[in-house]
Amino acid sequence: MTTPLSPEEIDRLARRRAGAKLGWYFHAAVYVVVNLGLIALAVARGRNWAMFPLIGWGVGLALHGISVFLVGKGSGLRERMVQREREKLRREHGDGS
Repeated sequence: MTTPLSPEEIDRLARRRAGAKLGWYFHAAVYVVVNLGLIALAVARGRNWAMFPLIGWGVGLALHGISVFLVGKGSGLRERMVQREREKLRREHGDGS
């Protein structure tokens, strides 16, 4: 059971989530632009090294996406963990509300 959020809390949470998603979209756009440049450079020089940063950075981008879109969802793991921590703190500090 979760406690109802005030309109201000809903707005703050919505802004934080939207900011996280925009951050991922920006990260993805930079990934595409930079890696296209690296691929063009590698092809122009007759080398095949561009796949290494493409794969390495791609893993980082995928992990960033997982943290934003899967773990960061409202009913997801993060919210359940936050709720457990709230309940634990309330018990430790004697606040029954």
